[in-house]
Amino acid sequence: MPTLNPPEPVLAIARRLEEGGYEAWCVGGAVRDAILGHPHLDWDLATSATPEQVRDIFGKRRTIPVGIQFGTVGVLDGQGTLHEVTTFRRDIKTDGRHAEVEFGATLDEDLARRDFTINAIAYSPSRDELRDPFRGRDDLTGRLVRAVGNADARMREDRLRALRAIRFAARFGFEIESSTLDAIRASAPHMGRLSPERVKQELEKTMEQVERPGRALALWRDTGVLATVIPSLANVTDETLAAVDLLARPNPSAKPYRLLARVAALFVGLGEAAARNALTALRFPKVEIRRVADFAAVWSHVGAAIARAVASTEAPSDLDVRRWVATIGRLDIAPFMRIARAMLMARQPNDASLERGVRALYRRMLEIARRDPIEIADLAIDGDDLHRAGIPPGPMIGKILHTLLDEVLRDPSRNTQDWLLRYGLRVMGDE
Repeated sequence: MPTLNPPEPVLAIARRLEEGGYEAWCVGGAVRDAILGHPHLDWDLATSATPEQVRDIFGKRRTIPVGIQFGTVGVLDGQGTLHEVTTFRRDIKTDGRHAEVEFGATLDEDLARRDFTINAIAYSPSRDELRDPFRGRDDLTGRLVRAVGNADARMREDRLRALRAIRFAARFGFEIESSTLDAIRASAPHMGRLSPERVKQELEKTMEQVERPGRALALWRDTGVLATVIPSLANVTDETLAAVDLLARPNPSAKPYRLLARVAALFVGLGEAAARNALTALRFPKVEIRRVADFAAVWSHVGAAIARAVASTEAPSDLDVRRWVATIGRLDIAPFMRIARAMLMARQPNDASLERGVRALYRRMLEIARRDPIEIADLAIDGDDLHRAGIPPGPMIGKILHTLLDEVLRDPSRNTQDWLLRYGLRVMGDE
């Protein structure tokens, strides 16, 4: 048996429970990952003590009723880290997402209600004993995700399990056992019972935990899950999924940006309106919806031109690059071009000349963004200057400023107060 080393605070909680006369077992993902030799920070415990008995042992100040109706109490260790301690339980009934449970079950009964055999393994630190009634270790060795017991029943109990099975398989490079995969397909039409928030959470976990999430998302598509939970992506292409894989997996220090980049690569091909609608339906934060929708709009506007430019042996003109930078926005060049690179390289994998073209264009964009005026705020005059020159306030001033910016994009040397005022008055006269 591999050596399992729960952290000392978890061992201390287990000892306190056993000193009180109750069973205490480490369960869940931490046991699975420890057997696989993967690091895992969140060690959970299962116990024969009821939630009230757990709170009596550790005191009200060290416990939080995080899910007490389901038997879960959060216990704070000496450093203030919360560890979930859950009473052995059995399901009475379920609606496909939420279960009613009763306490007083045995450990084996508790393990029997879990989703997959690889997650139904328990470890007793005091006895250095593994309890594995469903041969989860064999499935870890065989690199297989298998439902506990009847696969169809497990999926009916909780429709989220279909997405979890796919995520585990993609994360660990496992296959999904055939009856479990059949149950996922059968479950797909019923997955509208999942809340949008749950689907979003599982999508983000897949993006965060899986090195190449394209495989997982392809299974979402091919089993019919996507058609139910994100209909606009029902026919997502392999090329789009390859682009997601080409973007780096989030890590703790860069997670927000890298996660958003992967999400953007999945949705920008839908176009601005469809991407906005899909992310809104999934309850993404408004700021993230706006960012992805903006990337989708820019890609629709300049993506084809950029693709032609990086594939050509001739470099694009400074005017073209200035216009692309103006459309993208000075502060969004880096994130947009990372997404664009992934989408372009997914079309032509391992094309070294295309890669060089993308990198060369990115460097030129950064140089032009530093050197040239590419936004209205960069102009040598503003609306007040136009007003003082005799142009009445109103929509005309905004129209003139955009016209002036277009002229400056053509020739940055025109960005002087004298030239812009003269040209602005001329535009006013032409109107």
